[in-house]
Amino acid sequence: MRYSLLSTLSLCGGLLFTFSGTLHAQADTPPEKITSVEGVTEYRLDNGLSVLLFPDQSVPTTTVNVTYKVGSRHEAYGETGMAHLLEHLVFKGTPDHPNIPQELTEHGARPNGTTWYDRTNYFETFSASDENLEWALDMEADRMVNSFIAKKDLESEMTVVRNEFESGENDPGGVLMERVLSTAYLWHNYGKSTIGSKADLENVPIERLQGFYRKYYQPDNAVLVVAGKFDPARALELIQEKFGRIPKPERELYPTYTREPVQDGERFVELKRVGDVQVVQAAYHIPAGPHPDFAALSVLMNTLVDEPSGLLYQALVENGNASSLWGFAPALAEPGFAFFNANVLKENDLAEVETKLKNTLDSLAQHPPSEEQVKRAKDGILKNFELNQRDANRVGLLMSGYIAQGDWRLGYIYRDRVEQVTQADVVRVASQYFKPQNRTIGRFFPVAEPDRAVIPEVNDLEAITADYQGREAIAEGEEFDPSYENIDSRTVSGTLGRSKNIEYMLLPKETRGNSVNAQLRFNVGNLKAATGRAFAAGKIGQLLMTGTEQYSRQEIQDKLDELKARVNLSGDESMAIAYIETENEKLPAVIDLLGEIMRNPTFPQEEFDKMVKEQLAAIEERRSDPQAIVFNEMQRRTNNYPKGHPAYVPTFDEQVEALKTLKLEDVRSYYQDVYGGSNTIFAASGDMDVEAVKEALVRNFGDWKSPVKFERIARDYQPVTPEAVKIETPDKANAWFVAVQTLPVGDAHPDYPALVMGNYILGGGFLNSRLATRIRQQDGLSYGVGSQLGASSLDERATFLSYAIYNPENREALEKAYREEIEKARTQGFTAEELAAAKSGWKQNAAVSRAQDRSMASTLSDNAYLDRSMQWDKALEERMMALTPEQVNAAIRKYIDVDKMVLLRAGDFAKSEGEIKP
Repeated sequence: MRYSLLSTLSLCGGLLFTFSGTLHAQADTPPEKITSVEGVTEYRLDNGLSVLLFPDQSVPTTTVNVTYKVGSRHEAYGETGMAHLLEHLVFKGTPDHPNIPQELTEHGARPNGTTWYDRTNYFETFSASDENLEWALDMEADRMVNSFIAKKDLESEMTVVRNEFESGENDPGGVLMERVLSTAYLWHNYGKSTIGSKADLENVPIERLQGFYRKYYQPDNAVLVVAGKFDPARALELIQEKFGRIPKPERELYPTYTREPVQDGERFVELKRVGDVQVVQAAYHIPAGPHPDFAALSVLMNTLVDEPSGLLYQALVENGNASSLWGFAPALAEPGFAFFNANVLKENDLAEVETKLKNTLDSLAQHPPSEEQVKRAKDGILKNFELNQRDANRVGLLMSGYIAQGDWRLGYIYRDRVEQVTQADVVRVASQYFKPQNRTIGRFFPVAEPDRAVIPEVNDLEAITADYQGREAIAEGEEFDPSYENIDSRTVSGTLGRSKNIEYMLLPKETRGNSVNAQLRFNVGNLKAATGRAFAAGKIGQLLMTGTEQYSRQEIQDKLDELKARVNLSGDESMAIAYIETENEKLPAVIDLLGEIMRNPTFPQEEFDKMVKEQLAAIEERRSDPQAIVFNEMQRRTNNYPKGHPAYVPTFDEQVEALKTLKLEDVRSYYQDVYGGSNTIFAASGDMDVEAVKEALVRNFGDWKSPVKFERIARDYQPVTPEAVKIETPDKANAWFVAVQTLPVGDAHPDYPALVMGNYILGGGFLNSRLATRIRQQDGLSYGVGSQLGASSLDERATFLSYAIYNPENREALEKAYREEIEKARTQGFTAEELAAAKSGWKQNAAVSRAQDRSMASTLSDNAYLDRSMQWDKALEERMMALTPEQVNAAIRKYIDVDKMVLLRAGDFAKSEGEIKP
């Protein structure tokens, strides 16, 4: 959805202005402690900077996040998109940090920046060390006031942001959402998209952008969060040293005071564009996030749109009128909105869906959510809040949203308020705010006695938060060393079951909140069993959690909420895999639930019918999407298998035909003929009772035999046929470019490390790759550009892929730049300096992955399947670190060649090239 604009940013720059001399005098007064809530402690510097410290020694990473209390809400006439544009330019560097993306890559950081209505934030997660922390704090303090905001950078970055704007124009639903909100809001900036007006982006004077930066990027308008593994005392010293020397500005920031008049009638907006799926949307004005009613509204939203129990979902999707439904109500600093979206197939009646949508919302007082539905919604919200609290790095980032509302403690207050919500509260807010006169859809009906919703203000935020103490902080975990040797020494592995059919790899350790991540995998079937049946088999994973002999679909979801667990389950012709996130004592019960799901599915007919309708709608939507078109074509050309083979990739038409002829019995019969537990793998990382986990695995899968023997379906190397393909997608403002080449290389091949490192320099890293530097930063042709290398662990097969999104008018320039950069890499190669920086970034990034339980569970599962230990990863790292520029350059010359690639483009080229279309 375009409103969120979670952007990836850029760099470069030229000196414009800096603060120096006495402005950098060290402040003498130490940070003042303000309050502490549930493990988070707030301090304040003399210059007004707020500091939140959230130490957690159990994670080997640290996150530094700076939230500036400025977003699109603060933009004036002619400045739309300025907050977001500035977010990009702040990555262009400072005199002391002239190449920020390069520094981020060298430190192995995982960074980003985001802009929304009420705030802009920048963050980086990196391996915990005093050196990395000092670097991150120094960089953030420096770019707070010394960033290059230069005209030459604006000229190049403006085209990148415009490209981002145009990419959003490809989505009719996103464009319609902008129209609905701009109609709902007559004056307030919540009615304007954060991406801004194209005209403002193209014409904003550099002086206005510089003034915006100097006004809002100051310590008294910012909150610094440091979360994860660090020494709080040392961190405060560094913060005082780096940020304390920045003077408090003398300018005054006025609070925004524009408010919407009470809406006095239903409004309508209509959009007509090229597309394949109809859409109806509705928006209502509601109070701001800090208002007491917001918690009840959040619960109400869940009872309406949750799948499958939501009242709107049942009214619109269950009967087949709509193919999909979603809705949300963002927690904003000022009175915001609740939003609903329903997608409708062309052959269905959009007016009927709109009528049912309105009728359901208008009759909530007479037909409210039940006590059970309200409890279910509350349990889901509280579960997600609690799970998020277990990851210090995640908490550090999520705080930006609450900081933007006015105070970081509002997150905990929101949790407390949700716990207190009753069914009566839900009915009250539904009646108070979901009035027809407060709705924006489209039609006007005069009324004799207007019934208007007055949106209350939050007048005294300090009274809400002043004495709030919160609860006891979640217990921290152990300080864990993510070295290869320590992981191997701590990993418990073996086999279980009557026929030793269960292989397990468990990495037990104490974690924050006793959290654990796991992966349960079943390898099934073979080429003979899957031939001609792969399409039906591919639907198994989507239906497994829709009902069992013991539980309905809703009861499965309720059980997961009760167990405080997230489970994502997928399955196809050769594998079913469940990704699990829960806590120590609940893991055996989650395994029990998965045992019921995997062994006793009922595959309800009504759920199958809904799935078919939803997927038909999704295919129709993809038909005109340049990204979907180009990647479908890419997959077809890199998987040259005959129809019936499991690896065959069907066209959109073939997918539609297959769905329309698919029978539920086809899905059921494949499950019955193939699925079983004879080749089961379970891997987990985090807090767990090893013996209880093993007992649960044996209890559920120890005697589950597979009907047919599992044999892996090999995927041999297939060279692609070089070709330049251009696909027209009319009325799409953004185009997609993909270049792909297959290589006879697996991850054990002698050339693999050099290819990985070569790709990292060419199109990986963080915006300082060769392709990003040339195509995005220098030429300003693409918002998103890069390359990927994926290699099999069992077959001598790899795929090298490059991609870019761009304006169709820039097709020739983009492809010329791409060819030149590939040729430059082949002929001139990479420098020793580039290789050294790439090694540092790759190694630290790998360490961050090993430190995260989610990725470690996947790694352990793969290791069990491949019969590897972490020593294989260590050996790969040693080979990577030993690489010379000559070895990397030789691998690039040997394998990467534009003349051996398929070049795919999809966009409205006829319009951009001046062709006359009928």
